[in-house]
Amino acid sequence: MRQLEGHILTPQGFLRGVMTFGDDGRIAELRGEPVHEREVRAASCPLLLPGFIDLHVHGGGGHDIMEGGDALRRVSEVHARHGTTAMLATTMTAPVVDLDAAFAAMHALGLQRSAAGARVLGVHLEGPYISQEKLGAQPDFTRPMVASELQRWHALFPIRVVTLAPEVPGNMDLIESLCAAGFRVQIGHSAGNYEDGKQALSKGAGSFTHLFNAMTPLHHRTPGMVGAALAHAQFAEIIPDLIHVHPGAIRVALRAIPGLYCVTDSTAAAGMPDGEYRLGRHTVTKCLGGVRLPDGTLAGSTLTMDQALRNLVDGLGLSLSDASRHVSTHAADYLGVTDRGRLSTGAWGDVVRLDRDLKLMDVWLEGSSIEHTDAE
Repeated sequence: MRQLEGHILTPQGFLRGVMTFGDDGRIAELRGEPVHEREVRAASCPLLLPGFIDLHVHGGGGHDIMEGGDALRRVSEVHARHGTTAMLATTMTAPVVDLDAAFAAMHALGLQRSAAGARVLGVHLEGPYISQEKLGAQPDFTRPMVASELQRWHALFPIRVVTLAPEVPGNMDLIESLCAAGFRVQIGHSAGNYEDGKQALSKGAGSFTHLFNAMTPLHHRTPGMVGAALAHAQFAEIIPDLIHVHPGAIRVALRAIPGLYCVTDSTAAAGMPDGEYRLGRHTVTKCLGGVRLPDGTLAGSTLTMDQALRNLVDGLGLSLSDASRHVSTHAADYLGVTDRGRLSTGAWGDVVRLDRDLKLMDVWLEGSSIEHTDAE
C-alpha cells in the first residue's frame, strides 16, 4: 500500500501524520496528531492538500479543446502537472459543425483517464447560448438554445455545466428543464439585469461564469448581474490571476458568496512561451502574463491552479485551509461530487504535495503519483 507523510489538510483541520492509499486508488487510512495551521508552513515536512478541481479549462500546453484529435488528453496532462486532478473540458461558442467535431473527438478518447492526466469529469459548454452583447473573447456564433443538439452532444460526452445568458429569448424558460435533466446551469456572458439574474437563480441556475467578467456590472442604482450574484448566489466561478479581477473585487466576492470557487479559464497558451495560439476560431496572443485578442480584449488566461492557490494565500492573505476550499472543495460541492476535493477516508487519493513556499513537489492522481505512472 502506498503512503504519504506530512501535514495533511483534512476537513477537520491539519494532521501531522500519514495517509495510506488502497489498491482502488482511494484513501484507506488517515492517522496522525492535530496541528495548528500556523505551524504547518514553518515546519520542514511537506504539505498535503486535496488535488485542485478546475471547472473551466479551454486548453494548455499549446492545445485547445476545440481542435479535436487528442487535445483533451494533452490538456489534461498539462494541468495535472500543475496540481489539477479533476477538470471540465470547456468548449467555445462556435458553429454546430465545430462543436460536433469537438464532441466527436472527446467521444473517441472516452472517459478513461490518461495515466498522467487529470480526471475529466465532463464538459463545460460555454455558449453558444450567450448574449451577442457580452461575447468577451467568444466568437460571434451565438444562437438560441436547441435542446435536441445539446442532448446529442451530451450523448457523445457528458455535459456537466451549461453557461447561458438568461435574458436571451427562450433561455429562461429552459433553465428548469435543464436542471431537472441533471445539468448545472451557469449565468454568464450576459447583458441581463439584476432581476434576470435573480429569476434565473429561482428557476435553478446554480452559479455564475467567471464572475465580474462578461456580465453587467454592479452600480448602486442598477445592480446588474454582478449584483444578483453578490446578493443571492451560493456558488460562482472566479479567475484569480489578478488580471481578470482586481484583488479588491475578489475580496468582495469571497465575503458575499459562500461557495466561490476558482477556475483558470486557461487557454492553449497556459504553460507555453509568449506567442500566438488558438482559442476556438480566434487567434490570441500571450504577452506579459495575459492572453488577448488583437483589439486588447482579455481572452482566457495562462493561469494554473497551483498559481491560483499561491495568489489566494500570498497575494490575498487567505489561510491555507480556506484557500484550499476555493481551489478544490467548493467546485466539487457545486458538482455534487463528494469523493473529490477533500482528504478523507474513502475519497479518491487526489493529492498535491507542496513545500513551505507552496511550490508543487508532486501530484497524486487516484492513489498514484504522476512520476510513478510515467515510469511504469
